[in-house]
Amino acid sequence: MQPSAIMLDPRSLKDRRSEIVESCRARHIDADVDAAIALHQRASEARTELNEANRQRNDHQKSGKKKLESDERDAHTALGRQLKQEVTTLEVRLRDIETEFETELRRLPNYLHPETPIGNEEDWKLVSTSGEPRKFDFAPKDHLVLANDLDLVDFENASRVAGQKFYYLKREAALLELALQRFALDHVMPNGFIPIVTPDLARPDIIEGLGYSPRGKETQIYSIENHDLCLIGTSEITLGGMYADSIFSEEELPLRLAGISHCFRTEAGAHGRESKGLYRVHQFTKIEMFVFCRPENSEEHHAELLRLEQEIFDDLEIPYRVIDIASADLGAPAYRKFDLEAWMPGRGEAGDWGEITSTSNCTDFQSRRLKIRYRRTGEKKKNEFVHMLNGTAISNARAIVAFLENHQQSDGSITIPKALVPYMGCDHIGPR
Repeated sequence: MQPSAIMLDPRSLKDRRSEIVESCRARHIDADVDAAIALHQRASEARTELNEANRQRNDHQKSGKKKLESDERDAHTALGRQLKQEVTTLEVRLRDIETEFETELRRLPNYLHPETPIGNEEDWKLVSTSGEPRKFDFAPKDHLVLANDLDLVDFENASRVAGQKFYYLKREAALLELALQRFALDHVMPNGFIPIVTPDLARPDIIEGLGYSPRGKETQIYSIENHDLCLIGTSEITLGGMYADSIFSEEELPLRLAGISHCFRTEAGAHGRESKGLYRVHQFTKIEMFVFCRPENSEEHHAELLRLEQEIFDDLEIPYRVIDIASADLGAPAYRKFDLEAWMPGRGEAGDWGEITSTSNCTDFQSRRLKIRYRRTGEKKKNEFVHMLNGTAISNARAIVAFLENHQQSDGSITIPKALVPYMGCDHIGPR
């Protein structure tokens, strides 16, 4: 399967030019919308010219079936060669224009939701909060100190084996890793999500189809040397790619999947206190919710993904806030994105918020590239592109950061929230 380079509907470029220009401006993306529109028009004209040339050539070939005199046959053959050359020349010209058009189209991001805050990373909008940051009667420790004291995480030996930002989870932390996965699955499966253990690798064309860049200096993706494969940064890639070049029946939608995978990210350029410890690492386990649905239902599914994320962290008794991500902080595929940020009391002297989940509505941006469509029941219309959405049920490394810091006790132990006790088989970790 070779995905198309198309991200937006080419037919809508001219009519929705102002929206696309605004999306580029608001996301700080340097793209020439007018060049894409002009190339689309040139491609359309070239295609019409090629169709006419093919029609003339076909008519000429049909006329050759008549009985011709010798001199007429020579003239007919010469004209046939000329028409064939014209078709070949026009095919090459159309292919060149389409290649140039797809290059320009590839630079264009998705449209923006009307309520998306316009601005930079810090210009998000607060949607809601849940829980109050805990008031400690002792000086709270950060997760690294807690994990070291309880012998839960080993960065030192992992760095000798795999390099910086890799780690071993030990003792109860290993059990917590497994408990959080099953805990998240038990929240989402009753809502129709099918658990899927996905590959940890994918081909570059699938990664590009989802709107990620598998190559280049700014990529966050590891490439496998001597193989046409990359380590995935999220099972969004493998879940979306699972149905590339497919046509669903309307009855099959919505299709809800819960991907279980390791995730690998180079974290190129990551620095500062946010990269400390488990918060920003090269490998982690994640349960990813993914939805294929009809276009008219995608916003309600987006709300459901957010609700499930909130439900999980409410039961884990971790305070969080929900923020509507600002335009310049959106990836190219996202129409709208919400983050959950947990209160992390070990951040700095006063504590701070840190991202723990995200959920994005990518509308038909990814499905156009991956050619994922559906057929409406009882209608003879053309197949339509599905809408695709994703949301983090649990991202274990960051969840463990928030878990340890929020549930620490004065004696250095960690209490286990009531909802997680059946999964852990204990109600506390430590003290040692």
